Amino acid sequence: MFGRNPKLPPEFFDGKVLKVHSIFYTIQGEGPYSGRPAVFIRLSGCNLACSFCDTEFDLYESLELEQILDRVRDVCRVSNRNLNKRMLIVITGGEPFRQRIGMLCDLLIKSNFEVHIETNGLLYNEIPNEVHVICSPKNNGNGYYKIRDDVLRHTVGIKFIVSSSLEGYSNIAEVGQSEIGVPVYVQPMDEYDEEKNRSNINLAIEIAMKNNAMFSMQLHKIVGME
Repeated sequence: MFGRNPKLPPEFFDGKVLKVHSIFYTIQGEGPYSGRPAVFIRLSGCNLACSFCDTEFDLYESLELEQILDRVRDVCRVSNRNLNKRMLIVITGGEPFRQRIGMLCDLLIKSNFEVHIETNGLLYNEIPNEVHVICSPKNNGNGYYKIRDDVLRHTVGIKFIVSSSLEGYSNIAEVGQSEIGVPVYVQPMDEYDEEKNRSNINLAIEIAMKNNAMFSMQLHKIVGME
């Protein structure tokens, strides 16, 4: 992707149909729930175009909410997942809050799933109180965007992606986390360059130790999963 995606504004449809890129079973590789098996619902489109983005999300099909739920259940069955045990669902993108996802979250919760959302913190629409958010703030060239207060209310972890070579991403910042005590995770940027990545890992470790934050790696990439 690498920032070549079009920047798309929020969509104000009713949320009964969503643009879905893919639904797949994997290991959550990042942040506070790293290591947990999860079904990812990757939604299409983003309001930003970050130069280091490592995700393809432009292609999509429009699915009704019951179709999404059916596919989530099918993915669980194919993976031999016991549907009687509560499964983690991660709604990601792109930027998931670009679409109205509250009804999907509500349907998943009522269907006995645990729901998390991964977001950049700049957009929001109403979601159930039970939903947890992991926020990865982005830099606008003059500093990090502050995370919206309504996003922060749901946020259980803030993940800073750091790079020793990309301007604006060499440290962490105050984006609203301190006031409510949200845990901070520091993760090295994957720049698809062995030397840069080694430097980014060293920087992330240094920043985590200096700030008493958590060091995070992309476990799914390390073990070769999506």
